[in-house]
Amino acid sequence: MGEITYAQAINAALRRALAEDPKTLLFGEDVALPGGVHGVTRRLRREFGDRVFDTPISESAILGGAVGAAMMGLRPIVEIMWADFAFVAFDQLINQAANVRYVSRGRLKAPMTIRTQQGATPGSCAQHSQCVEALIAHIPGLRVCLPATPQDAYDLLLAAIECDDPVVVIESRALYHSLKDTVDLDAPRSPIGGARIVRPGSDISVVTWGPMLHTVLEAAHVLEDDGIDIEVIDARWLNPFDTDTVTESVSRTGRLAVVHEANLTGGFGAEIVARVVERGVPLSAPPLRVATDDLRIPAAPGLQRAAIPGSDLVAGRLLSVLKPGND
Repeated sequence: MGEITYAQAINAALRRALAEDPKTLLFGEDVALPGGVHGVTRRLRREFGDRVFDTPISESAILGGAVGAAMMGLRPIVEIMWADFAFVAFDQLINQAANVRYVSRGRLKAPMTIRTQQGATPGSCAQHSQCVEALIAHIPGLRVCLPATPQDAYDLLLAAIECDDPVVVIESRALYHSLKDTVDLDAPRSPIGGARIVRPGSDISVVTWGPMLHTVLEAAHVLEDDGIDIEVIDARWLNPFDTDTVTESVSRTGRLAVVHEANLTGGFGAEIVARVVERGVPLSAPPLRVATDDLRIPAAPGLQRAAIPGSDLVAGRLLSVLKPGND
């Protein structure tokens, strides 16, 4: 297929899953007749009829219904409109979906996919801008991925739908219509898990995910003028996390940085640093975490730019590790 947007790639994956398996359902708030609040599910109701339907504004009912449907042999795909809204349904997600295999001694499974989106965009308020990946990845039984490109938006969603465990696919609202690329709709199916080295380099390994991948790549381009060669790793999956790819990279570069949009304290970056340190990988400088300060995200675009790491800030922080005193 030619160039399509990140949102269109998700739509194509949903269409393929619905066409290939009649047990697949798609439901959530405004996903059917309106085509999704961000237009991601347009025309799917028209093509697949009652298997695509709208629900009341009740995240607990959406996820509770998905758990029951999955346990009975269906493959529900549900949309939680904003990741922040999943908090009101944490019982269904954490106490129920994540425990189906355990409490049934493996007799039952919950092959359900939870699509949501997160991150700050201009005007988004405090209940529509939080990054929640570390909270969800903390729970055993839940798989978590954050696609950063149209190809991964397509591939990772299909992998999630085919998985027999609950998978939370955290999309980026900022990338839905701003990012466009060529997508191979016939590429081999992507397995669950696996990071990807997006930009090889020799001076420092930078691990990131979601929209921050593009921020880090911009920073790497800026640092080229200083003769600095950045290796950029897109984590893609936080659970399961590909520790091997990261540690192998850090073993070559001798330095590690993690960049994410989520707040610094308790962010998944700390988990990555801990894994590298626990494996005894020799480091020539202390690990670096670059993240949003511990604050509520403001709605004003200017304040958001000040709060969330941009490419200039990332480049400066990396430079402080690589060339102390020159940041």
